[in-house]
Amino acid sequence: MIVWLSNAGAEAEHVVGGKARMLGRLLDAGHRVPAGFCITVEGYERFVASAGLRDTIRMELGRKDFSDMRWEEIWDAALRIRSAFLSAPMPSGVAGRILESCRTLAAGSVVVRSSAPGEDSATASHAGLHESRAGIRDEDSLLDACRVVWASLWSDAALLYRHELGLDVSNSGMAVVIQGFVDAEVSGVGFGVDPRRPQEDRELVEAVPGPCEDLVSGRLDPDRWVMSRATGRVLEWSGGDRGESGARPLLTDAHLDTLHHTLRDVEVLLEGPPDIEWTGLDQAFTLLQARPVTTRAKSEDEREWYLSLRPNAARLKDLCERVENDLIPALEAQARAFATEAVSSMGDEELAKAISERGEALEEWRTTYKDEFIPFAHGVRHLGIYYNDALQPDDPYEFVRLLEHQPMIATERNQALSRLAATIAQNPSLKQELTELASSERLESRAAWADASKPLRTSAAGEEFCASFEELLDSQLNIAFDGESLDERADLALELLLQLVPSTEAAETPTRLNDFEERLLEAVGPERREEALDVLRIGRVSWRLRDDDNILMARLENELRRALAEAAHRLAAAGRLDHVGRIPESAATPLLEALSGGGGGRVSLPAWEDRIDTAQPMSPGESPRQIVGQPAAPGLATGTARVVRGVADLARFRRGDIMVCDAIQPTMTQLVPLAAAVVERRGGMLIHGAIIARELGVPCVNGVPNAVSVLKDGDVLTVDGFLGIVTVGPAEFELELPKGRPVQ
Repeated sequence: MIVWLSNAGAEAEHVVGGKARMLGRLLDAGHRVPAGFCITVEGYERFVASAGLRDTIRMELGRKDFSDMRWEEIWDAALRIRSAFLSAPMPSGVAGRILESCRTLAAGSVVVRSSAPGEDSATASHAGLHESRAGIRDEDSLLDACRVVWASLWSDAALLYRHELGLDVSNSGMAVVIQGFVDAEVSGVGFGVDPRRPQEDRELVEAVPGPCEDLVSGRLDPDRWVMSRATGRVLEWSGGDRGESGARPLLTDAHLDTLHHTLRDVEVLLEGPPDIEWTGLDQAFTLLQARPVTTRAKSEDEREWYLSLRPNAARLKDLCERVENDLIPALEAQARAFATEAVSSMGDEELAKAISERGEALEEWRTTYKDEFIPFAHGVRHLGIYYNDALQPDDPYEFVRLLEHQPMIATERNQALSRLAATIAQNPSLKQELTELASSERLESRAAWADASKPLRTSAAGEEFCASFEELLDSQLNIAFDGESLDERADLALELLLQLVPSTEAAETPTRLNDFEERLLEAVGPERREEALDVLRIGRVSWRLRDDDNILMARLENELRRALAEAAHRLAAAGRLDHVGRIPESAATPLLEALSGGGGGRVSLPAWEDRIDTAQPMSPGESPRQIVGQPAAPGLATGTARVVRGVADLARFRRGDIMVCDAIQPTMTQLVPLAAAVVERRGGMLIHGAIIARELGVPCVNGVPNAVSVLKDGDVLTVDGFLGIVTVGPAEFELELPKGRPVQ
């Protein structure tokens, strides 16, 4: 089970893995490599067999067809697998051999690295798929690090490349390399060919002060040399952006000559240009790793984009400052500025300009959303992994308790709705008037509301309610949803308020967030306290803004739709347009042409297209009994299914219904307080529906394939948010609770 690196070069790759075998070959070729040993694949096999982890992996990867799993669901599955590995006991025979070998190594601290079969080969080298741990000093941390590396065989990134890696629950395994940690003055990487221009006579060397991890993680900006492959002559040099310390080169000509000849020697060994990691200078020069350079051409493979959505700690910190302090305020200000402009009073040319400005702004912000907001969402994932590594809780999502009761826009909106509903509950005559108004009038526009509400305004209470109601529409529901502006739909807001009125329950006193925070800080110890607080702060900001950014984007979209609707109504009034319904963004082009003097002829707008249901139809008479999804929010509830596909379904939703939807958008979370439970097609613990459901204590199962097609309005559902199971039909047990109440 233990092979020392000095012997690893002669071992088969399926025994010691790619990295260990390569390090052994480097030693055999006379290169200096940190002393160490390999825990062979047998160690992994004995560990997973003793803990029954193969069954866990099969269960997590078998919840739904893998091709139907979104990236969020893959990450969740990987997190649960990782949690199972971290909490599994190490067989005494395995632990004993590892610790005995480490004592023989006699290093002050060690590095624990992955060495999967096929890893670092010319055909299967995908950086960042597996984990490593550095600076390990005690035996408990060493065994934990081995568990982390073993678990990373099933990381979200590795699962994305499962076909290329040949991942198989029954047959795949992971070896582990343990080496003494080398604390050197300078470290870096080298490429035997410039990956950016592989056809040219160029090789590349990068260096940073300190350990190589600071370069690989992006924590430090490196010095960079481009040299001739043939001669080693320096063609280009650029200093790292490190203040005064980056003003002069870290490497001399002699150091560069050593690196040039090392690259050539390793190229002969690999039979192709190498990618090396190194540390130390002169007599201390040491190779840490060598593998073939991979120069995959740019492709449309979105997996590479997904891997870029896992920024390191330094990048997350930069993103946090930029997103929180610059981008979100700018997005909020942009939407607010557009909202203050009265498009109804603009001339045609001015309105055309307003449409163009709003369309351009929306496209620019969508680019920012993809480039910066989406990567920043990794702050929550980073916190989850950090918390689980420190505490190894039974519940892999316990860390979410650290994120509750953050001041999110969606939560503020729900609180504003609850306050206004409480006002109605305290005034029975006002409630009666509003109920009659909602049932007898069509309030699908603000103009209709203004006319219908005139009798209400004759009393002080009615006038006060109308003012508060209109403020709610303007400040909380000024968003676009399903092609409509919700601030125009007074009918939906009024119906929602009346549904909220019966709620007289006091909110449950939450467990103090400090309890979980103190546990985390105690687990990491005083020396890592500031690091933990930083991870926690970034995670909380990421959690809050990942929800807020969607609502702010919906506000910006709402301002574009307001301008488009004004243009369409003008053309309809002029007899140039027959009907004004929901207007797609693609209508901007013909509307701009018509407003900008495009003649007085008829205008044709593209039709609004509802989301196409791609679900596989069920056979006639076939119906499911149990559907398995992901447990997103704990609890158990039975109730009637209400399928929500679009804006028309919002008015049909009633207290105690079970919400069934494709995905809860931040623009529709105002319905969740009414729901007994939530069932979503889209999966993931950190998507908006799961966030709000956990916040409100509503059971939620997501990642349910074809949820809106398989489940029908009126179906009796039992939603088990503990196990991730939805049962269709009357429950086979008695719930000793009123209908629609969750079991806690």
